[in-house]
Amino acid sequence: MKIICMGLNYRKHCVEMGWQFPTEPVVFLKPDSALLKKNKPFFLPGFSDNIHYEVEVVIKISKLGKGIAAKFAHRYYNEITVGIDLTARDIQGRHKKAGLPWEISKGFDGAAPVGTFIPVSSIGNINNVDFSLKINDIEVQKSNTSDLIFGVDKIIEYVSKFFTLKTGDIVFTGTPSGVGQVKRNDNLVAYLDGKPLLDFMIR
Repeated sequence: MKIICMGLNYRKHCVEMGWQFPTEPVVFLKPDSALLKKNKPFFLPGFSDNIHYEVEVVIKISKLGKGIAAKFAHRYYNEITVGIDLTARDIQGRHKKAGLPWEISKGFDGAAPVGTFIPVSSIGNINNVDFSLKINDIEVQKSNTSDLIFGVDKIIEYVSKFFTLKTGDIVFTGTPSGVGQVKRNDNLVAYLDGKPLLDFMIR
């Protein structure tokens, strides 16, 4: 099972991070050990003092595919949820400054909490769905998939050029603006189309 993630895929997030808009999808991977399910708590690691939250729409691949055209991409996923791309921002910053790979800042254990998957058909248009994140009942991120630089089907088309997609693979589609640091005892609740699908604690 692969966790495929998109970076810099919302315009306002690019602006807040001081990065240029990408001309093609920015792809990175997390190992399966990063997956955190069933609303289990995330334990702050000792190797970072600056873990950030990034709420994202997440889709699950439903069948094997390679070289998938965007117009057929909808046939390869049928479940959707929200997830958090947890990022060790201090490690990421150091590695980027040195021109080094920064996978460890994104792929550590538990760095990919995901909510309950629901049928894509239950939300209507995947290209126009609201999602948001509240921390301790305060809304910190809110957006709509219409603001994606590269929509879900374009993402599927692009990544399937390089990776064979397999049943059960999941795809994090990118985060909007409003990212920030998590702290011990924070309660994170992520919503898709107004439905709370992910609810977990930081320990």
